[in-house]
Amino acid sequence: MIILKTQEEKKKLRESNRIVALVLREIEALVKPGVRTADLDKFAEELILKEGATPTFKGYNGFPASLCISVDEEIVHGIPSVRRLKEGEIVSIDVGATKNGYVGDGARTFQVGNVDDRALKLMKYTEESLWKAVEKAVPGNRISDISNAVQKHVEAEGFSVIRQFVGHGIGRNMHEDPQIPNYGRPGRGPEIKKGMVFAIEPMVSEGKSCDAVVLDDGWTAVTSDGARAAHYEVSVFVEEGGAEVLTVI
Repeated sequence: MIILKTQEEKKKLRESNRIVALVLREIEALVKPGVRTADLDKFAEELILKEGATPTFKGYNGFPASLCISVDEEIVHGIPSVRRLKEGEIVSIDVGATKNGYVGDGARTFQVGNVDDRALKLMKYTEESLWKAVEKAVPGNRISDISNAVQKHVEAEGFSVIRQFVGHGIGRNMHEDPQIPNYGRPGRGPEIKKGMVFAIEPMVSEGKSCDAVVLDDGWTAVTSDGARAAHYEVSVFVEEGGAEVLTVI
């Protein structure tokens, strides 16, 4: 069931998402060669707590950290560790924060030092596909209009949508209805209505495979062909005139 949110709930969602956006902004300066992913996680957790929120991911179905940190061929749900970032890698950081009973969720892919042109292009088109998807989150459209916007944009450049993972509704719970795939024909699925809240999150591979494989840790998802992946996400509130992005400072 898709739960419509009130304007009062939007205020609470905006605050949780502000904290997510703050973490993503502040952590950028720390993403550099030699930094341990566990140190990034510690920084984010401390900042989330300082802002009066709790890290949504930590303990969620047993997840052991506050951030999901996924490097190169890792798509999502990477576990922070003593691994040190290396020059030329790309790293996707997914953040969740809960405050006043409402969840904020957002993600961004960062470059580690200097990266090659293909990586920059992958990041560029994945982020662009996110904003094209957000533009489709308007009353009267269908959920698959969001999905198709992502697929159409990235596939035109030879990239592939990862199909096992989807965007989702969000509110009091991190994962609510509806599911929002990043592929599909337009004009299908539930009608979008004012008050719906979505976490829209393209996950895109530079390779030809759309498949993911989960590693033995039970969390980290990697591309099946070893190609690098990018991940961008914002949460939005659907108003009459279109989607209001909540994941902003």
